[in-house]
Amino acid sequence: MSKAWRMMLRGILWARIFLQLLVAVRLQTPPLQDFWLLPDNVTVIAGEDAVLKCGVRARQGDVQWVKDGFVLGPNPEIPGFPRYRMTGNPDRGEFHLHISKCDISDDAEFECQVSRSETSPELVSPRITVTVLVPPTVIQMNPEAGSVVTWVAGQEYSITCTSGDSKPEAEIIFHQDNWIVPDVFPYTNPGSYEKFVTTEATVRVTPKPSDNGKLFVCEVTNPAMKESLKSFFTMNILFPPGPPIIKWPGQLEGKAKAGQDLKLPCISQGGNPLATLQWLKNGKVISTVWETDHKQALARSILPLTIQPEDNGAQLSCEAQNSVSPEVQEHVITLHITFPPSSITILGSTSLEENKTTSFSCFTKSSNPGVSLSWWLGWQELTPTDVTVTDGPNGGRITMSNVTYTVRRADNGLLLTCEAFSEAFAKETLKKSVTLNVKYPIQRLWIESFPKIESFRAGNQVRLLCLAIGGNPDPSLSWCKDKKLVVESKSGQEQRQQSVMEKSGNTFSRELILKLDPSDNQAIYTCKTTSNCKSTSNQASASTKFHVQFPPINVTISANTSILRPGDSVNLTCISLSSNPPVNLSWEKKEERLQGLTFKYRPSLFRGSEASGSIVLLVSSQDHGNGVTCRANSPELQETVSAFYRLQVLYPPKFLEDQVLKVESQEHGGALIPLSVSANPAPEFFNWSFQGSKLSPDGGPRYRILPGGALKLWNLTRADSGEYRLLCQNAEGINETKIRLDVHYAPTIRTIPDITEVDVGGSTEILCVVDASPVLPGMFQWERLGEEEQELEDMEQVSEGLTGRLQIHKATLEQAGPYQCIVDNGISPPARGVSQLVVRFAPEVEYPHPLTKVAAAGDRSSSATLHCRARGVPNVDFTWAKNGIALDLQDPRYTEHTYHEGSVHSSVLTIANVTSAQDYALFTCTATNNLGTDHTDIQIVSISRPDSPTGLRVMNITHHSVGLEWKAGFDGGLEQRFRVRYEAPETPGYLYVDVFPPRATSFTVDGLRPFTLYHFSLLATNALGDSDLADRGARLPVTTIGFEESSEKTEDQFPTESALPRWFLLPILFALGVLLLFSNASCLGFVLWRQKHRGRLSEGTKEEKTEEGSESRSGNDYEESRWSGRHTPSTTESSAEMEPYYHSMKDFSPQLPPTPEEEPQYRGFWGHEYEEVAGPGPLYDEVERSYRLSGAWEAPYKAPQMGTYHHGKWSHGAYEEPGIYDPVPEDLPGVGQDYLPFHLRGELV
Repeated sequence: MSKAWRMMLRGILWARIFLQLLVAVRLQTPPLQDFWLLPDNVTVIAGEDAVLKCGVRARQGDVQWVKDGFVLGPNPEIPGFPRYRMTGNPDRGEFHLHISKCDISDDAEFECQVSRSETSPELVSPRITVTVLVPPTVIQMNPEAGSVVTWVAGQEYSITCTSGDSKPEAEIIFHQDNWIVPDVFPYTNPGSYEKFVTTEATVRVTPKPSDNGKLFVCEVTNPAMKESLKSFFTMNILFPPGPPIIKWPGQLEGKAKAGQDLKLPCISQGGNPLATLQWLKNGKVISTVWETDHKQALARSILPLTIQPEDNGAQLSCEAQNSVSPEVQEHVITLHITFPPSSITILGSTSLEENKTTSFSCFTKSSNPGVSLSWWLGWQELTPTDVTVTDGPNGGRITMSNVTYTVRRADNGLLLTCEAFSEAFAKETLKKSVTLNVKYPIQRLWIESFPKIESFRAGNQVRLLCLAIGGNPDPSLSWCKDKKLVVESKSGQEQRQQSVMEKSGNTFSRELILKLDPSDNQAIYTCKTTSNCKSTSNQASASTKFHVQFPPINVTISANTSILRPGDSVNLTCISLSSNPPVNLSWEKKEERLQGLTFKYRPSLFRGSEASGSIVLLVSSQDHGNGVTCRANSPELQETVSAFYRLQVLYPPKFLEDQVLKVESQEHGGALIPLSVSANPAPEFFNWSFQGSKLSPDGGPRYRILPGGALKLWNLTRADSGEYRLLCQNAEGINETKIRLDVHYAPTIRTIPDITEVDVGGSTEILCVVDASPVLPGMFQWERLGEEEQELEDMEQVSEGLTGRLQIHKATLEQAGPYQCIVDNGISPPARGVSQLVVRFAPEVEYPHPLTKVAAAGDRSSSATLHCRARGVPNVDFTWAKNGIALDLQDPRYTEHTYHEGSVHSSVLTIANVTSAQDYALFTCTATNNLGTDHTDIQIVSISRPDSPTGLRVMNITHHSVGLEWKAGFDGGLEQRFRVRYEAPETPGYLYVDVFPPRATSFTVDGLRPFTLYHFSLLATNALGDSDLADRGARLPVTTIGFEESSEKTEDQFPTESALPRWFLLPILFALGVLLLFSNASCLGFVLWRQKHRGRLSEGTKEEKTEEGSESRSGNDYEESRWSGRHTPSTTESSAEMEPYYHSMKDFSPQLPPTPEEEPQYRGFWGHEYEEVAGPGPLYDEVERSYRLSGAWEAPYKAPQMGTYHHGKWSHGAYEEPGIYDPVPEDLPGVGQDYLPFHLRGELV
């Protein structure tokens, strides 16, 4: 029993162990992979995104998609297909294919595949189809869409609409004025690309006039379109207009009176185009003016018509038509015109002798209707002898009447009137009148004038009046003088003015106004009734005469000879023509009275007397041109008449006192040498000579002798200066004179040194010698050339004639430079000359100063270039030394080039194949000339992180920004950038902003809050790391400008992290704990069982763990760390290349605001806080175990932070081993030779 019990217990034990083994094996065997979600067919519109879903359970192989048999690959980004990518969560088995912006190339068959694994076979999903719907992109119409199509109403037309490149085919519908057009004939054609179709539809329509202006629309629909596409054109339907209508004023159409002004409207409704209207009269066009009213759809023409008698019976019509009218439409009116006679005519003589019998006839022009005639003489009606009526033009009647009458003197001036009247013209008076003229003789004629014994003076005005009474016709009164007709005249000595004849009642008068002259003395004036003064008929007349006193009519002087020379005598005779009373004669010369011979008198013209007298004179050359005056004086009239005689004396040329002896002019200008000479006769020729050479009288290329003898010169040169000699000659003799010409010209510099040298503190002068005319005392001026005007107070300017001096005392370096001599004598342009003042001085090294660093990689393949620049005069020679020992420039490793530019001299030393052991040293550049020596030091160092910037200061402050400026430090041999760090209240940690452009030394930080205190710092960085903070880590406090109302920051201004409630995690953690407890108990029992029965299992387990541990370290030595947000680094997969933290601004355009960061909870190895990087973490623990560091962790300078931040990942930092040498890339853990380019790698010293 006990044995059985023991066997049973043993069986149960073995069964439990077997079951636990089965469970353990089952747990270690992975499940088979399969699809939990199969892809399905997808229909998508072109341009939209499509997602093909594929779900894989227990995936062990690689998942990939196949398109039309082409494998896209397992890479989620799917290279070569930029619009394809795999999306979803791989941990949940989601491997969806996302296609962006689908096009027709995506219209294909797809399948999802999973590659086989060690435990699972490959999986292939059923093929599914992606159908891409492509809407039509363009509609074409014939006629063209958007146009205005002109059709004729009633005719049939064809319209075609084409919808191109769509999938599937489109449906086309036509609309005519919002009505769907039936009988559409669509058909399809292959598109321009595969799988595309083109749909075309045609329809025939017959337009109506009501379609005018309406739209004809082609509408295209397609399943790929949310809204239909429409294209349309506007129908312009042509149709004839309506008939024209003339609106006649009044009730009777065509009835009007002659002279009446009418405005006749003609209107035609409708039509497209609107009607063209014209007016015709008797078939002839009289107006083609019309207007159109498109709003009322009518054409209108207004005919302004003035009715004429000729229009009686005329046919007036208005015609309307347009381009599609089958025939002309018209409205015709026959005119019936009433018109009076246009004129009345009286025939018969109206000028009659007294008591004579005569006949008169009266007739009218044509009138409608005819008229009656009556005769009137004054207010007396006369009885007509006979009356006749005949047909006239324009359908009218002509009336004629005759009358006979005997005239009397009382009928003179009465009106004889013929009057026409008719009932049709009752309101109008039509008559014609003539005035009768009955002739009879005058009764009396006389003159009203002055007494005959009165005397008048010549020039007095006299009025004569002739009067006559009675007579018809009116008498024609005329004035005669000595039987000659007096005419009005204002020329010569006679001045007559006759007024027109005036009439007062039966009295007639004519006035004669005379301005008396000598011819009126004793002349007889007669008034006659005829213009024939010599007639002696029995016509009436009256006469009178004058006694007129007048001065001499003319006074003349004559000489016995016309040729006079100095010393000759001449006899002058003076004759005074007729005067009344006689006159007395006297002589004068230059207002000096002369004594003449006795005067003689005799009778003369106009019943006056003539006087004559003579005088003898002795002449000289001064008398030439002087006048001798003879005066005739009338004591009674107190009036004098004079005569003038000019003496002509012949004498040789004589130069006057106002003759100019000196003339001034300018070079290249002109000059006129005037001549002031007196001679009679005028000089025959003028001979000019200059410097012994005679000037041609015909002139030359630069001079001409004027007709008056003056000499005109042009384009003068300074050689034309000098004395000009003039010979002047006439028939009486010769004379000469000399005139000096001074030609002024602009100054020109003859001598000025190009360079004037002087030692510092010495004295010298710059000479400026010129040629100029005229020479002025202050015409020299000096100025120093340069960008800014500089005074010459410490220099002395001296002018001596044609020489100017600029004297320099105790010369200084600031006085060196170009000096310009300006000479201005008033003639432009001023002369200018430049002399360079060179102040000799000992060399002064300008660059580099003071000690300068040059970085170079000591890799035996790089080179270093040292620049040294110095100022000095004369030229400077350079020498180089290393650590105080002169360089052997014959060494092929050294190359020197020297450059000279004015007082600046440069030396460039190039060192090839730089090594740290040999060339990391102090190099000295020495500049030397014969006046002294200067030197500077340059140190070659290895490539390193940059030095700290200096001089950080604030440039400007606004409400939201702060402008900063600084000085860049040594860049460590690599391109450096700058980063601004600032701290704001209520913000944990620091904020960082990269400076752009990278090399800028000024920057504006934007996005700040108003009236807020910030602390700014600055550091530099290059490929090897960051520098210390600027100005020894000093923080620059700045407070932004505030607004009047400051807004408080709310919580929703900053992003907050959403967290799950803690109670949600408790059930999950409890379930996981129970599962883990059960699993550990099973595994523990299984392990104990194996240790008891199979000891080899323990050794295999240890080896497996060792292999797994080696795999975890088989990656890169220094892997990237992932920043978790809590400063907890964790290792991830290593990357082949290290990407810099800050993107180049060329590749990254968005400007994001700085991100707030928390204060770091650790301190780096080098004693400097780097808030933006992770701590050493496990990596540096491993480094510390591998490389034990003796002493402190401090280095000569703070080592560069090699790790960079990129897309949320941090590479591990590196430390620097302490020592006296500069670090090189090989010494930096985690970087190695692959970090820097080959030419930047150094060698270990």
